[in-house]
Order: sequence, then structure tokens, then C-alpha cells
Amino acid sequence: MSAPHASTALDRFVVLDLTRVRAGPTAVRQLADWGANVIKIDAPEEGGAGEPLGGARRGPDFQNLHRNKRAITLNLKEKAGVEAFYRLVAKADVVVENFRPDVKARLGIDYESLKKINKRIVYASISGFGQDGPYGERAGFDQIAQGMGGIMSITGLPGQGPVRAGIPIADLSAGLFCAIGILTALLEREKSGKGQWVQTSLLQAQIFMLDFQASRWLNKKEVAPQAGNNHPTSIPTGVFKTSDGHINIATTGQKIWERFAQAIGADEMIKRAEYATGALRSKNRDAMNVELNKITEKKTSAEWLEQLNEAGVPSGPIYSIDQMFDDPQVKYLGIAAPVPTDSQDGRPLTVVAQPFSMSRTPTKMVAPPPDVGEHNEEVLKEFGFSAQEIEDLRKAKAI
Repeated sequence: MSAPHASTALDRFVVLDLTRVRAGPTAVRQLADWGANVIKIDAPEEGGAGEPLGGARRGPDFQNLHRNKRAITLNLKEKAGVEAFYRLVAKADVVVENFRPDVKARLGIDYESLKKINKRIVYASISGFGQDGPYGERAGFDQIAQGMGGIMSITGLPGQGPVRAGIPIADLSAGLFCAIGILTALLEREKSGKGQWVQTSLLQAQIFMLDFQASRWLNKKEVAPQAGNNHPTSIPTGVFKTSDGHINIATTGQKIWERFAQAIGADEMIKRAEYATGALRSKNRDAMNVELNKITEKKTSAEWLEQLNEAGVPSGPIYSIDQMFDDPQVKYLGIAAPVPTDSQDGRPLTVVAQPFSMSRTPTKMVAPPPDVGEHNEEVLKEFGFSAQEIEDLRKAKAI
């Protein structure tokens, strides 16, 4: 395959991307950014059917999700389109989809059908609630999964009522877990020579992301309440007022608590019986926060951050998104990455880069998100389709 590769790490793998919206594209983005030859497959009618699921093709959301891919069109509702897809599957390593379970079976693109064509295929599915079970046929959306997965019950201020996370955490985590599953299956395939079906769901991902809060219930039958900006177990950890805004301060453990109290000139609080242990500080957190805020309000955020970090007390600013991208450490990390583009409007394209690095096989942005069907002829030729076969697919409205 002659695709541009973002990295050499995964450049031996061919991925067929049938995903839409966010969770599925998040999974495939991990593979594309690390060099897999990703072919995004769209339905032909999407080109002129108004704004598709996932937002405008040239909108910031879509652009961030679909870089480093090529795109073709295939009409999987037509026999010729499905047969063409089967020819791609025969030479591919991975298929990723987030159709409802009944849809892929009806189209004949389910795992059982595809493994007959290619026993080495790794087939990855993301659903709302699982491929079967009582809710298996339900459509899944991030906010529904957040509500059912417990996070909305512990997010927000005490007594505020349920609050969604400010990002689509169920979608994003399901996508990342799907990518991990795909890589795990590819590693296992090196031993067995066989592919397998990787499954995850928004609901499973959201529950897993509860982490210790879920474990508190499973093992101690404790139901975590809303705690607002207070950390549920390490006190005092949270948001504190300053003379010109707010900062985060984290005091995990007795030593850091004492270091913090000394750094702000509140040594006497260390000796107070009601704050002597972590359990007591947790019990008396509201009164403690009132006292601490009276102190932190006396200086600016910058003054406190310099003083606390110098004392070895974890602390940091609370940024708006524009302020965050202007931070010197964020700039140094290079997480805002330019993408080469010949955009018709002439505007540069910048996306969020991968959050981890590799010393020998780095990743880079090599291609902007593709237009619908942009690489039809290029990709199909690479998979062995003749010029006449491509024209026949076009006449059959299969591409």
C-alpha cells in the first residue's frame, strides 16, 4: 500500500474504518496516528446529504478525529458494494464498526461473515450497551451512558443534582479501550495466526472509568456522593479562592498536608485535634475549607502557585481552554499539532496530537481529513481492482 504513514510503528497494518460520530473514530485515530494504513469508508450519498452524523466534514470536530486517513465510498446496501468490501477485507488486518448489532448482520458485514473471508481479521465493535443482552438493541449516546454509568451522580456540587462531565467521556474512553483491544488482538494473532472479535460499549467504558469509586461500592458498599471540587478522599484537595481567581491545591497524605499548612503560614492548624488525621480532615472538610479560603484570598493566584510549588505542594492554575494552550509547558509538549493541508479556504489546520511519545517510531501529522470518496481510485487499484471494475462499481452506484 502506498498510503502516507504517520509513523512506522503500525505501518504494516491495514484498517477498514466503518465508524461514525465519535467513539469509533476515536479508536481508529489511535491506529492512524501510529502509522496504520486506515481507509475510511463512507456511504456515497453522504457527499450531498447535508451535515452528517459527527458534524460538518470540514468542521473542527471531524477534522480532529479523522486526520491521517484516506477515504473511499462504498454502498454497502448494494450487492456490488458488499462484494467490493469483501475484497478489501481479504487483504485487511482490522475492521472497526459501530453499527447497531442487527444492522451489520443484515448487511452481511458482521464478524461471522468476515472471518470466513479472512481468518486473520481483527473485527472491533463499539456499541451503546453491548452486542446483546436486555439493552443490546438500544442506540447508545454519551450522555445516556454517563447517566447509567454512575458518573453524573458524583459530578457537581453536593445537592446540585446530576451533572454531566464537560467532555463525552463515555465515547472517548470506549474508543480508547477499543483501540487497546485491537492492539491486544493483533499481538495475540502473532501467536495463534487467527483474528478475533473485540467488543466494548459506552456503558462498560464509563463504568470502568469510575475506577476506585466503583470499587468503594463493590468492596465496602459505600455509595460516593457529589463532592464538588473537593477530592473524595484526600483532604484538603480542591479549588481555593485567591485575590484574583481560583487555583487547585492537592494535599495527599499527612506530610504534604503539614508542608501545605506551613507554606501558607497556618502551622497552628497542624496541631488542631479536628485536623489531626486524614479521616478527621475529611469529616471536618467544610470548616477547614472556610479557614483555608480566608488565607488563600489574601494573595494572587500567581503568588500562591510560586510559593506552593517552591514548597513542594502540588498546585496549579485553573485555565480556560485558550489559556491552557498558551501555557509554556503545553507549548513545549507540542500537543497542538499543525496538519499539512491544501484547504480551499487557505486556513491552517491544527489538531490535538497524541498524548504519548515513542523514542524510535514517533508520530506526525501527514494528511488532513479526507473528503468523501477522495481516494476511491487510488485505494481500489491498490487492492487489485482494474479500471474497468472501478467504472462498473461507479455505474452500479456502489461507490
